[in-house]
Amino acid sequence: MESIKELYRIGHGPSSSHTMGPRSAATKFLNKYPQADSYRVTLYGSLASTGKGHLTDVALKECFGSKNLEIIWQPDTILPFHPNGMLFEALDGSQNILGTWQVFSIGGGALSEGDQESSEHHLYKYNSFNEILLHSERTGQALWELVEHTEGPEIWDYLNLVWHTMKSAITRGLNQEGVLPGDLGLARKAWVFHRKAILSGDYLRKRGTVSSYALAVAEENAAGGEIVTAPTCGSCGVLPAVLLFTQETTQCSDQAILRALATAGLVGTLIKHNASISGAEVGCQGEIGSACSMAAAAVTQLLGGNIRQIEYAAEMGMEHHLGLTCDPVNGLVQIPCIERNAFAAKTALDCADYSIFSGGFHLISFDEVINVMKTTGHDLPSVYRETSIGGLAAVYKNRIPKT
Repeated sequence: MESIKELYRIGHGPSSSHTMGPRSAATKFLNKYPQADSYRVTLYGSLASTGKGHLTDVALKECFGSKNLEIIWQPDTILPFHPNGMLFEALDGSQNILGTWQVFSIGGGALSEGDQESSEHHLYKYNSFNEILLHSERTGQALWELVEHTEGPEIWDYLNLVWHTMKSAITRGLNQEGVLPGDLGLARKAWVFHRKAILSGDYLRKRGTVSSYALAVAEENAAGGEIVTAPTCGSCGVLPAVLLFTQETTQCSDQAILRALATAGLVGTLIKHNASISGAEVGCQGEIGSACSMAAAAVTQLLGGNIRQIEYAAEMGMEHHLGLTCDPVNGLVQIPCIERNAFAAKTALDCADYSIFSGGFHLISFDEVINVMKTTGHDLPSVYRETSIGGLAAVYKNRIPKT
């Protein structure tokens, strides 16, 4: 498995796979062929289907700047390796091809040339939660200690930057009002939720506060603000919300939060390595389900849970999102994406509570549920995998215009 730094990427929304990935690919291609007179980028599959709503073309044009750029959209052509395929071409003044690059945006801002195994820089020697459990029982190491031992003490500086960026996104989101970019006319709700929460009784204050934090980050992402993929842009509000809420309610230290981030990162990297965090590949279960699983593990650790209770919480976080479709309305990372962040944050807290009350024993393991998620995702029809053709997207598209 690769470093958890590859999971926690700091960048601008609204989509890690559709904006951060293509932006990164474009930058690399430009650096390789800076002398070209013009460039051509062909987008395939999900990138072409929802690219305009996800601002893929905007990200590419920003990278190429004043250079001559042609973007070709091929939504019906899906390349074999991954639905998010791109073909970059550099051309001379006579339109002769100087160089090409076929690359895939595989989720979370990561890129692959078609062989995920060779694209990964393997750092961890354990590739399953069961292997990690056995290691922990043999050595007594906590999950965060395994991360520190593997990645080195410098990981804490990086996670400190991650935590600072997450909190900043919450703060900005809570202080913004108005309509989000796009043609849905969707108003921000984080500020209203937070105001109502702090003016309510204890129960509603707790539930409303964590929702407002998740909405704040998700709305910042939708507006193109700076966020941390956790594990993706579309699911970036879940983990920050539950971590800040738990810190405020249990008075845990920043050091404890960073250790929880390490554990959550390990869980997310396991999911990414053994299945997928790409909505275009496995549906929203790979994004929101993974975020919920990561957050549930982190909170369970903060509540004093043992490693088997952490594993149980992570398993439940994914189990109860199995089959979740990715059908963004108008291709925007807004409906149902933003609300899902709030609901998944509360589900993560419930998973943590449930696992703490239990002894950690359960019949279906984390590794097994991740395998099920992968299979389920591949079984989903393509209309439910970030193409905006089916589901909620189809309902909205087929509405009779109001007179």
